[in-house]
Amino acid sequence: MQTTVQDLRVISERYFAAWAAHDPDAIVALHSEDTQFWSHLGAGPVHGRQAVRAAFAAIFKQFPDLTWETYRVLYGEDHWILDWALISGDIRFDCLDVVNVSPDGLVARKDTFIDAMQLQAALGVAK
Repeated sequence: MQTTVQDLRVISERYFAAWAAHDPDAIVALHSEDTQFWSHLGAGPVHGRQAVRAAFAAIFKQFPDLTWETYRVLYGEDHWILDWALISGDIRFDCLDVVNVSPDGLVARKDTFIDAMQLQAALGVAK
């Protein structure tokens, strides 16, 4: 199946809704079995639905009132790029997601690039 930009918009809207619901099970249901998530903060990527689910659950534990501000979403042939800010209480930092979608319409890979300086400042970490 060829994924169209319109398909990607529908998939991304479902994906964003699952994140807004803070539901790791609903999120990984939209991922392929061999999915990969990488937050690019020093640790390597995690592979497979169960590992990715655990990583997302840890994010919700660290930021229990997580929400976000979307700056823009750019759609490509088989991916979208989300330019956004994570917001949780007084914490706010910019992120950029690159999400690759498989031909069957499932998220195959999610890379999240985080502004580490903003994150450190938001968490009060000394430089």
